[in-house]
Amino acid sequence: MTDDPLDLVASVGDLDPVVETLRVFLHDSGALRAVAVVAGEPPAVVDVGRLAPIEVTTQQTIVHMPHAIELDAEPLTRPRVHQIPPFEVSGEDATVIGTMGGLDMIGDALLELARAFGDGAVALAEFATTNSQLPMTVSARVGEAVLVSIGEEQFEIPD
Repeated sequence: MTDDPLDLVASVGDLDPVVETLRVFLHDSGALRAVAVVAGEPPAVVDVGRLAPIEVTTQQTIVHMPHAIELDAEPLTRPRVHQIPPFEVSGEDATVIGTMGGLDMIGDALLELARAFGDGAVALAEFATTNSQLPMTVSARVGEAVLVSIGEEQFEIPD
């Protein structure tokens, strides 16, 4: 851990709509964390965690924004997603048990986010499970299968 002070900003310019989109998704879905990897110029990683400062990383800088800061930006999209109970997961046999259609809903929403973030973008979100040692991460990139990671195990959501 470093003692360097945080570089705190009130805006990340052209990435403000990405921040707003992830923040809305985080609150609508109940995710622990939502992240976008944007392949723009410059490429950037926007990381929005629950009750945590927003972190935006580019090749040149890492900046932070207060989570609740008002931005002069609208979400790029707002997928139809809602909060569901935590999934039961097993890292040994890569099983996920939860609300029927819940994993598909999350995968579809993340694909919509990736599409909105532009060519080559990745959208991912981390969700709580009934096993606090095994959070579940779902990631999506347009044209590729949606991936689910549980601990060290990874599998694709079938179409």
